[in-house]
Amino acid sequence: MTNLVTIYGGSGFVGRYIAQRMARAGWRVRVAVRRPNEAMFVKPYGAVGQVEPILCNIRDDDSVRAAATGADVVVNCVGTFDARGKNNFDAVQNEGAARIARIAREQGVTRMVHLSAIGADLGGASDYARSKGQGEAAVLGAFPEAVILRPSVVFGPEDAFFNRFAKMTRMSPVLPLVGAETKFQPVYVDDVAEAATKGALGEAAGGIYELGGPDVASFRELVHHMLDEIRRRRLVIGLPFWVGALMGKVSGALGVISGGLLPQPITSDQVRQLRSDNVVSDGAAGFDALGIQPTAMAAILPTYLWQFRPDGQYNDITRSARNLRG
Repeated sequence: MTNLVTIYGGSGFVGRYIAQRMARAGWRVRVAVRRPNEAMFVKPYGAVGQVEPILCNIRDDDSVRAAATGADVVVNCVGTFDARGKNNFDAVQNEGAARIARIAREQGVTRMVHLSAIGADLGGASDYARSKGQGEAAVLGAFPEAVILRPSVVFGPEDAFFNRFAKMTRMSPVLPLVGAETKFQPVYVDDVAEAATKGALGEAAGGIYELGGPDVASFRELVHHMLDEIRRRRLVIGLPFWVGALMGKVSGALGVISGGLLPQPITSDQVRQLRSDNVVSDGAAGFDALGIQPTAMAAILPTYLWQFRPDGQYNDITRSARNLRG
């Protein structure tokens, strides 16, 4: 066990799945994160000492360099949805990605995998899309042979998509959606991890891969699918984009006034993103080119959304008992 991979953001949603796969492949795994004390859960992914979280701030050259030293491969999974603060779009998804790629090349790293997103575009309508596009350009500038992965919305037990809306059903009878007809192509987190692992192991040619699952559905349809899974009825209302833009401006102003203490239900930048479908482009290389069969939502969502059902994992049993009593 001599090969070493450094995974920046390796304790995050996608990163932890990549760490598990690389450990199973027999690699030593260095998980570079801002708060290693909160990433101790990665250690059991491998044998004793095989997977180790270390401190790293991707806004600092020395920190990134220390994490890359001795690594054969680096994987960058760091991303953000925060448009403000020190760890904003530009600092993390543009400058941070550029710093990792540049220093990894200086350190003699042989391969790099970079996690981006569908819609990444230097001329994109949203700041998020532009920062992702800038990050890709910087990575390719240092690593022309890098593997760049662009997933659609990623789902899995720790996701911030289906879980978020399922939690909302506990408090509200109404689910308002901006961009209700926008199309998505949800992709299972471990399928993304498998693609990243193929890139890290040198089993995938360099280039950009757009990753989408077998299901394409509108935002509204995805929320209804979630409601079916959790056995709840809620009113789903599509809001026009102008209402979403107004909500983004008002909540953004309140966030500034409160010093970030008040959470934003939606930002102006997210509204701009929702104007475009989030699906694999025609002719783009994807799972087929990687030899991966993507997993359908129906196979995974019931394994973790059951907790939001009225009677949790016993929901079906409870319903059957009620029918018997009737």
